Amino acid sequence: MTDTPAVIAARIEVARRRGELLDTVHQLQLRLAPKTLATEAWQKAKNKGADLAEDAVDAVKARPVAVGGVAAALGLFLAREPIRDAAVKLYDAMTSRHDTKAARAALTQSNPPDQPAPRTALDERALPKTETAT
Repeated sequence: MTDTPAVIAARIEVARRRGELLDTVHQLQLRLAPKTLATEAWQKAKNKGADLAEDAVDAVKARPVAVGGVAAALGLFLAREPIRDAAVKLYDAMTSRHDTKAARAALTQSNPPDQPAPRTALDERALPKTETAT
């Protein structure tokens, strides 16, 4: 059983196409391997991070005062509790403990506010006199 030249050419073409298909499948396996995907993702993340850092440096160079203000505001916001505690400690250190306790006690009492003092004769003399019509 001898094959005709057309059949032989067709078999050669099929073998060549099969080889190309297997080569493509092998390339896809390599490309879709978890290690390859992870490496590509890491490279893209590094490149993106470098681009963002470069953009940030350019922004700081363009507006250093604004960036400094934002950084200071952010720092104060993040450190608000320690700053408040330090201010309270400083206030307590500058005032005596007795005065602070008395002031706290006075603030917690539910007494009505003090009545104004009655006017004295000295207060009357300090006021300008008005002329009265007769």
